[in-house]
Amino acid sequence: MAKKQAGKGPGKSAGGTPATVALTRAGIDFTLHPYEHDPRAESYGLEAAEALGVEPARVLKTLMASLDGKLVVGIVPVTGQLDLKALARALGGSKAQMAEVTAAERATGYVAGGISPVGQKRAHPTVLDESAAAYETVYVSGGRRGLDIELSPTALAQITNADLAPIAK
Repeated sequence: MAKKQAGKGPGKSAGGTPATVALTRAGIDFTLHPYEHDPRAESYGLEAAEALGVEPARVLKTLMASLDGKLVVGIVPVTGQLDLKALARALGGSKAQMAEVTAAERATGYVAGGISPVGQKRAHPTVLDESAAAYETVYVSGGRRGLDIELSPTALAQITNADLAPIAK
């Protein structure tokens, strides 16, 4: 069963992650939603939506791509896929491809399936799919499997310095 923790999030002593620490430091309101993660789940995002009882289009996945040799972030609903051509257009690049998992983990400090767009080791150019703006709040990984963060799309774009563009297909 999912539990909620509201407010500005916990610190490290309460099981905080780099994502919750970054949000707390920035003074951004968010709600933590831990849930029991099943390592056999085929889609971590759809698992989160089901476990939390949330419309899957509100649950976003963070995907790392290589755009002209540099890592970038695309944030799209778990119900769709990242349109690499649209991501390249949105960031003014020419060719994007999905990043290697190990490169994504090394660059973000998170493990695959728990990569948060917030609190990454290094800031990367980021694009948030414009569909997120249709919701009052959205859910992204909290920095580990079994933990999602609920926040407004505006706050998500602010903390990640993301552009909004149609990048999901």
